Amino acid sequence: MSENEKKEEAMQEEQEIVEETAEEAGTDAETAEENDASEAQIEALKNEKEELEGRMLRLQAEFDNYKRRTLKEREADRKYKAQDMVQELLPVMDNFERALQVEVSEENKSILEGIDMVYRQLKDVFTSQGVSVIETEGADFDPNVHHAVMQIEDDSVEANKVVEELQKGYLLKDRVIRPAMVKVNK
Repeated sequence: MSENEKKEEAMQEEQEIVEETAEEAGTDAETAEENDASEAQIEALKNEKEELEGRMLRLQAEFDNYKRRTLKEREADRKYKAQDMVQELLPVMDNFERALQVEVSEENKSILEGIDMVYRQLKDVFTSQGVSVIETEGADFDPNVHHAVMQIEDDSVEANKVVEELQKGYLLKDRVIRPAMVKVNK
């Protein structure tokens, strides 16, 4: 082989190496673009996952709050289930008490005994349902359970004390069904 041929052959080998290197560089560029695209896709998926986790946590918290609220409502419903009935029967109770204040005579004695029996039964039903009378006379005036309709000035009684009960008040467990109407000392 002559020198020219050797040079030509070396140039061809160089050309082949350059072409191979160029092909590899092109492949590397494509791989880099694919990697960038994959990384962007991975980042987008991470963001979507975080967003979905946040939504799931908020929904879970809302559901827990809903369960707690409905449980409280159901407990209150059970605790105060007799409230409507008691409110409707309070005027009946008042009328029984008024009937029992009538003067006893020979003619109305048996009627009053019957009224008293029915009154005691009604009172027992109230007690079994958790209804109690609000204590008033001699007690300190409490606007949460007393309704002051009159005020008097009496030096023999302490200030802000209930002097007289004008209408009974009732509690159902710890809830005021009807405040007691009272006369209070100034």
